[in-house]
Amino acid sequence: MSSSVLHTEKLCKTFSNGGVQQHVIKNLDIEIREKDFTVIMGASGSGKSTLLYALSGMDKPTLGKVFFGKEDISGYTNDQLAVFRRRNCGFVFQSIHLLENMTVFDNIMTGALVAQKNSPELVKKAEELLRKVGIKEEIWKKYPNQLSGGECQRVGIVRAVINDPAILFADEPTGSLNSSSGRDVLDIFTELHSKGQSIVMVTHDIKTALRGNRVIFISDGSVVGEHEMPVYGSDDLKKRRDGLQDFLDRMGW
Repeated sequence: MSSSVLHTEKLCKTFSNGGVQQHVIKNLDIEIREKDFTVIMGASGSGKSTLLYALSGMDKPTLGKVFFGKEDISGYTNDQLAVFRRRNCGFVFQSIHLLENMTVFDNIMTGALVAQKNSPELVKKAEELLRKVGIKEEIWKKYPNQLSGGECQRVGIVRAVINDPAILFADEPTGSLNSSSGRDVLDIFTELHSKGQSIVMVTHDIKTALRGNRVIFISDGSVVGEHEMPVYGSDDLKKRRDGLQDFLDRMGW
């Protein structure tokens, strides 16, 4: 059994909408295990993305605690959270958020820790990662508006992992891509996981969820079920899909 890299205690997140309190996350206890590819699923409005933001320090909980290892990050200031995220987290979103006025390579460098920026070792690492995800050298000096959606997402993944994050967070990373580009991106995630990368991904798509080894289903801001799977590629795909579909059906998906 993997050790815990992140866990919560009685996590709550409430928003005010026109004076009405909306309890999006309710007394939620969750554990993210090291080296797991954890997938968070649930119906629209169930709190999936809100949970992802709270786990990653992008948003503060209303009540409860978030622990990174034994460190309680829920009481951090915004500046402390920014440092925590840069040192420990990588992010890949449906909207890729590359800086339009920077080249591909410069976009990668913006994700680097300040102490490492422009060091020969980091430059070499960035080059190796770009090649690994299929971004050829002639593209490195291009700007995001000159790239396809799939190419932009691959650049985003390299930026997310340039600091060797303890956890890679992804929110619908293939949602805006065609099926071919989406499959390529998922192949990259699968390879990262095979090398020991801890991943937490939100998705509503069963084909995407199949890449994980653990699926957590939430409803109305609470965990209502979990489903374990072998590492992707080590079992029969049809059996894997049928098992996940059966679990989702039982969850009312």
